[in-house]
Amino acid sequence: MMEQITHFIAGQRDAGSSTRSSPVFNPASGEQIAKVLLADQADVERVVASAKAAQRAWGDTSPLRRARVMFKFKELLELHQAELAAIISREHGKVQSDAFGEVTRGLEVVEFACGMPHLIKGEFSDQVGTGVDSYSLRQPLGVVAGITPFNFPAMVPLWMLPVALACGNAFILKPSERDPSASLFLADLLKQAGLPDGVFSVLQGDAEAVNALLVHPDIAAISFVGSTPIARHIYATATAHGKRVQALGGAKNHLVVMPDADLDQAVDALMGAAYGSAGERCMAISVAVAVGDVADALVARLADKARALRVGPGDDAASEMGPLVTRQHCDKVRGYVDAGVAEGAELVVDGRALSVAGHEAGFFLGACLFDKVRPEMSLWREEIFGPVLAVVRVPDFEAALSLIGEHAYGNGVALFTRDGDCAREFVRRVEIGMVGVNVPIPVPMAFHSFGGWKQSMFGDHSMHGMEGVRFYTRLKTVTSRWPTGIRSGAEFTMPTMK
Repeated sequence: MMEQITHFIAGQRDAGSSTRSSPVFNPASGEQIAKVLLADQADVERVVASAKAAQRAWGDTSPLRRARVMFKFKELLELHQAELAAIISREHGKVQSDAFGEVTRGLEVVEFACGMPHLIKGEFSDQVGTGVDSYSLRQPLGVVAGITPFNFPAMVPLWMLPVALACGNAFILKPSERDPSASLFLADLLKQAGLPDGVFSVLQGDAEAVNALLVHPDIAAISFVGSTPIARHIYATATAHGKRVQALGGAKNHLVVMPDADLDQAVDALMGAAYGSAGERCMAISVAVAVGDVADALVARLADKARALRVGPGDDAASEMGPLVTRQHCDKVRGYVDAGVAEGAELVVDGRALSVAGHEAGFFLGACLFDKVRPEMSLWREEIFGPVLAVVRVPDFEAALSLIGEHAYGNGVALFTRDGDCAREFVRRVEIGMVGVNVPIPVPMAFHSFGGWKQSMFGDHSMHGMEGVRFYTRLKTVTSRWPTGIRSGAEFTMPTMK
């Protein structure tokens, strides 16, 4: 009997009322391994009602007690990290070492959220007027929702939910229907950690569930990571219905290689950043910008390594790159390779003919490398989200800056150089939200915040870090004066949290 992946409502797995479902595949074999239920309007109403009923008591719980649940959740995640990584690899296709790293980066946000009693402390000013004090509070929003993508089925939810929960909100997760099992695994761990029923929910679904959440009057905020067209729709719809929104869209991340760069270091960085997770990362480097006379040597070394890349199933320890997530997405990426050839780019390494022995029906595409890509080509303009690296040649530093600045996306960028003055100038002038210097994928640590510029982000607050705390709380400022009165008497016991 085919496995059925359900919702998680009011502290338990729940099949809901909808009869619709969607297939879930093992990308390495091409076989359907489960079906996931797709929520209807009645399911949305039930999950929101459950979250709303649970949030008030959770919001009134002391921040210290909420943090203790996060500490227990962190302990359980560490204990079960390998199991969660295996689930991710099975449904997404990424190699297990990469999936293990994904969980690690999510754990870092849980660690950050454990410090919430300190992070949400307000400010106090004594005697702002005669006998008058002023202070501020940060209070939860209520019920909030997160809509997360297929490429990081654990890490991106963990960018959102620990901060939201530790701030006192109830959180509804709508994961990707392509790899939904990780969401239920997280739900089970949160329940084991002592989170009250209803405070965290999982709503499986597609566009019908998403659109219902965007307009629901009891949802206070929406967090989203995905493509730019959908991010734009989510931001416009949810804000029009009075919600706070952070919507992270697409990306076209560049890595600039200066003539003085350590070429071996730059090539290794490009290989991991372009082909890791089959390029299905919002921070993947999909464009190498070769400055000056470094281009020929850079392309030659990249070509050798791309041809030698070990592609195979995620559960094979020898694999460096796994399959793409679905047959449809694999075909879409192949289409971009076809278009690049038709537009006149030089296809140096062609991975379209790759076949993995024993996994011929899997959704595999080998590493593809293009040279002499020009800005008018779709290879440069559009987010491909696959193992395709495009090399653009520019004459100098200013041309590299101009090229990057002209792109519609402003998510991430990296510069490889030995010149500190060049690096400082680049960091100050480049119009990108996250910048790496000799670091190919500049994803901030959990205590900083993640977010791009331009068409890569819609909304005023980035994710996790203090920006995440601000997003999931409301500021209240109090001005108070008390008349002289009689106190109730002394207490002689050790003061404790009550």
